[in-house]
Amino acid sequence: MFKNKRLLTWCLLLAVALVTSCKSKFEKLVASNDTGKKYQEAIRLYNKKDYSKALLLFDGLNQKYKGRGEAEDLAYYFAYTNYRLRDYTTARYQFKVFADTYPNSARAEECRFMSAYCYYLDSPNFTLDQENTYRAIESLQLFINLYPKSDRVVEASSLIADLRDKLEKKAMANARLYLDIGDYKSAIFAFENALRDYPDTKYAEEMEALSVEAQYLYAANSLEIRQEERYTQVVEMANTFSEEFPESKFLKNVQDYRKRAEQGIVQVQKLLAQSQPPAPEKDKEEVKEEKSTAENK
Repeated sequence: MFKNKRLLTWCLLLAVALVTSCKSKFEKLVASNDTGKKYQEAIRLYNKKDYSKALLLFDGLNQKYKGRGEAEDLAYYFAYTNYRLRDYTTARYQFKVFADTYPNSARAEECRFMSAYCYYLDSPNFTLDQENTYRAIESLQLFINLYPKSDRVVEASSLIADLRDKLEKKAMANARLYLDIGDYKSAIFAFENALRDYPDTKYAEEMEALSVEAQYLYAANSLEIRQEERYTQVVEMANTFSEEFPESKFLKNVQDYRKRAEQGIVQVQKLLAQSQPPAPEKDKEEVKEEKSTAENK
């Protein structure tokens, strides 16, 4: 019993020693100045998909290999190591550095595309700030301009379309928010701006319909003296919508707002007519004087 426990203890100690030995061997390599071994081990670890350890070795080697034959390979692997670890901010920078440093390399086109693609991957949900979305579009368009005959142009164009859709969706959501909170005037301007910025958007039909709704609610909540003009705009917008989208699923709602706007015009005209004071009656002397003037003529 005692011997078995002792044997088990020795086995555990041996296992710990082996693990510690392996760990310390890697740590010693990281801390060493043997750049050759570091480079070889980093490549080996990368190929084994042990990217975290590979990064520890790659990091810091760029300057030491600057100007040497291995520098290009090192820069390429270093960029991809960050990419594999999903550090897209560092990866896109390193891919760009590679493309700028080695413009004549067979890998330059690939790295220029990957730099833009990392921006695409870093583009957030449409509800958040879209700075990276704009930068991704710019980077992908730059790639297309630099390599118009590349096999990756089709993919780059598809990614741009996806990013633009995100911006269009955000523009519509922002305008819709104004409508939901009752800021109808801002909603009208927001829909107009969105349609101007993205005239070919697939959301145009819905945004046009929501613009009619916003204009109607803006008119309905205006002072009576302003209502007729604003209701008239609703009718004009609804007519334009009916011509552009005769088969729209939003057509019934748009026509309903037009009908309500037309009724509103009639009602406000009556109210304004009733609110106007009657013209004062002329006294007898004024009538007599006017009659005399007319006869003299």
